Formats: sequence, C-alpha cells, structure tokens
Amino acid sequence: MKLRPEAGSQRHRMTRRQALIGTATISLAAAGASNASATMLGRRRRPNIVFILADDLGYADVSCYGRRDYATPAIDSIAARGMLFTQGYANSAVCSATRTALMTGRYQDRLAIGLEEPLIHTRDVGLPPSHPTLPSMLGRAGYRTYLVGKWHLGELPDYGPRLSGYDHFWGLRGGAIDYFSHSLMGKRDFWDDEEEIVEPGYATELLGRKAIEIIESHRDDDTPFFLSLHFTAPHWPWEGPEDQAESQRLQADPSLDYQHLDGGSAEVYASMVTAMDEQIGQILSAIEAAGMSDDTIVVFTSDNGGERFSDTWPFSGKKTELLEGGLRIPAIVQYPRHIPAGSKSDQTMMTMDWVPTLLSLAGTWPDPAYPPDGIDLSAVLAGAAPTSRTLCWRYLNLTQEACRSGDWKYLKILDNTFLFNVADDPLERANMKERRPDIYQDLVKKYKDWERRMLPLDLEAFTSGFTGKDLADHFGVTQRRMTPGLE
Repeated sequence: MKLRPEAGSQRHRMTRRQALIGTATISLAAAGASNASATMLGRRRRPNIVFILADDLGYADVSCYGRRDYATPAIDSIAARGMLFTQGYANSAVCSATRTALMTGRYQDRLAIGLEEPLIHTRDVGLPPSHPTLPSMLGRAGYRTYLVGKWHLGELPDYGPRLSGYDHFWGLRGGAIDYFSHSLMGKRDFWDDEEEIVEPGYATELLGRKAIEIIESHRDDDTPFFLSLHFTAPHWPWEGPEDQAESQRLQADPSLDYQHLDGGSAEVYASMVTAMDEQIGQILSAIEAAGMSDDTIVVFTSDNGGERFSDTWPFSGKKTELLEGGLRIPAIVQYPRHIPAGSKSDQTMMTMDWVPTLLSLAGTWPDPAYPPDGIDLSAVLAGAAPTSRTLCWRYLNLTQEACRSGDWKYLKILDNTFLFNVADDPLERANMKERRPDIYQDLVKKYKDWERRMLPLDLEAFTSGFTGKDLADHFGVTQRRMTPGLE
C-alpha cells in the first residue's frame, strides 16, 4: 500500500502571514461566508481530517454521554477539546444506509444502495462510482484520501472504495468480520486495496495501527489528508481482545448463527469499546507527536443506534428501529482553529451534515449537480445558535416512518402511529397525537412531502429487525420484514 503522496503533490510550508490569513479564514467561515472562506483557505494549509466511525455504538456507550460501567478517556478528550452534539442522529437505523448518506451528504433514499437495510452479499447493488462523494470532492481539492476499516457499499468490480474517491483502502469490504480470523461465514474479507491481507491480530488494533502509519507518513508533508477510520467495533461477533477462544468456537461450528445470538455480555462489550478507545488515544497521540493537532479536524460518531449490549439511555429502542435509541448517536468533533474547547450544542444534526460541513472547513464545496440534503454546520461549530429543522426517516421492516420537526416527532410502526415531544419525553412514552392533532397532521404532511421526493421503497431490498425469538424484550414482535411473500 502506498502511503506517501505522489510526486508533484507537495505544498509549500505555511508562513506566519499564511497563519494570519488562516485566522481570518476561521472568522469568515463562522460568519457563513463559504466562497470567501474557500478563497482564503487556498492560501494556507488546508486542515487534515480524521473521521472516526464506530459500528453500532449507542448514544450512551461512551462516558462523556453517560456510560457508567467503563470509561472512554480518549473519546471524551475529543469532546473536551472540541464540541459535543447532544442531538446527533444517524441517517438510518442500520449501517450501509447511513454510510451512503455519509459518503454523499444526501438522504440515502435517493440511491438504490440506500434502500438496503443493510446491504447483503447476494444483492448486486452499490454506491455508483459516478456519484460525487466526500473523498472524491476532497480529492478534487488536493487531499490524499484513505479508508481504513469497513466499506459495505458494494462489491468489486462495479463498486468499491477506490472507485468512489479513496486513493487507498485497507480493511473489509463487507458488513462484518470475526475480530481474529478476519472472516465471516468462512470467507476472509481483509484487503490492502485489491490484495488480500493475511496478518494475525485483533481487528480493532490492526485498524488503529494502520491509521497511525498513515498519519505518520504525512508528518513532513504539507499535502492535506482525509482519513476515514471505520472501526467494526462494537459490532458483533462479541469478541474482546482476550476472546480468541470464542472466535475459535464460532469458526469451528458453521451451524452457529453468524449474528452471534448465543454470545456476548456486558463485560465483553465493555472490552470491545475500551479497546477501540485505546486505539483512538494512540491515534490522537500520533497527531500530537506529528505537530498536527491545530491543523487536524477529528470527528467521532457512530453509524446508527446501539445494538444488544448498548446503553441508549435516556432513549428506548435499538438498531433497526426508528425509536430514538435506534437513531441517536454520539457526535463529537475537535478542530482548535475553529471550535472552542469544551463546547456543547443542542443543534439537531444528522450524519449527512458532515459532508457540507467538512467541505466548508476544507475550503471547498459540494458538486452543484448533486446538492446536499445535509447542512453546513461550520457556523454552529464556531458558536452560532442552533436552528430548528425537519428530518425524516423510513425503514422497511415493520413499515416504520418518522419525522422530527423542532421538538416534535411523528412515528409509525406497523399500523400504530404516535406523536412525541422528544425534548420533554425522550423515552417516547406519552402519545400526544390526540391532544395535539394540529402538530400530528403537520408532521405527517411533512413526512409525505419528503417521501415523494425520495425513491419509492424497493420491496425486494433486504431489511432486518429483531423479533421475540432474538431478544426477550421484543416479545410479541413476530415479523422481521414486511415484504410481501418474503416474511
């Protein structure tokens, strides 16, 4: 894997005058002057971007969001040095759909790949290489781009990270791998670009090590880089760094459910999250040692709400559900040149917002032929007050629909409909639709208007969800999907 920039791509070193220009740039960005900001940023070093994505991590699974039985000091330090969003949402309650939005800055429902819940290997669907992406647009602005970790947006030869804007890829193409064998259902899935990786070790540690190698390769290089670090932790199988025996048990018996329904515990889950936190701590130290801290944006977030062993308090619901627990996620970002340390924001934000926000901070802009549905949050990061907005979701399993506008949320599951004030009632217990029919009807209309602008549901798409057979607290849930003839 080539880690050094190609010949002719180095930039000159930043002078004192350029540093002063950079300070002016931040003020312009905070005022929302995107075009002027892009011009000014062109005169100094653009910020590096390290985007860290956890897999299936719940809202309260890190200690700065309330986890009590273990600590995540490295992740907490990002919040201490930057901004913590209290109302962060995933674009979907499942992974590949959210990853579509993260790549494009648009509602995933605009693309066929975004209708998969999640994408499975039997479906020949993927992120079209012709669609502009966050890495391709940053690449256009002079960035070197890397993906370390999980892709899950389509298989070669038609789809893949290097076809969608990443210069280099090191990780897995599918949705999950065993942490030790680096395979799933007997098939290995660990790659250095198109070459298979055969390297022993715990996957979380290997991914962290590779990210550090990339950061260190840019130590004496002024070319900015975008590093997507997409951990598989804490996605199943439930294996911490000391659980190789459990990995061997799973590999030895192909009849076992690949979702590891007979394994895991709160203790194992804690070891998986803290192992990821340890790697993040080493990555932050590498950034500091390379003298990049002031010029590097670091984001930490999750692809959807928590799964079986997650803490989603104060919300109910899990991954695959449009209850708040299936959608609310940690969302933290540091960038000392732009974000005051120790900031918190109540701004309602969504995964797709990262695309216009990071492009703005990098001094570039989205492709006008594919306008983002996400919004530029750079002014909020600098301290601007939150603004109200409307966000929508749908999920094929159990025919779920949701729309949040202001503090109110419309929710539909099967034939049951609800109206919640999620600011006053984050557990979504008090159904207000009869007391406030005006708000209920307004949100239903907003949802229908939004849905008309999206692709129609694909009833052949894969969808997933938990039933009473899977989780005891889902007693009475008997339907996994609502696709006619496929129940």
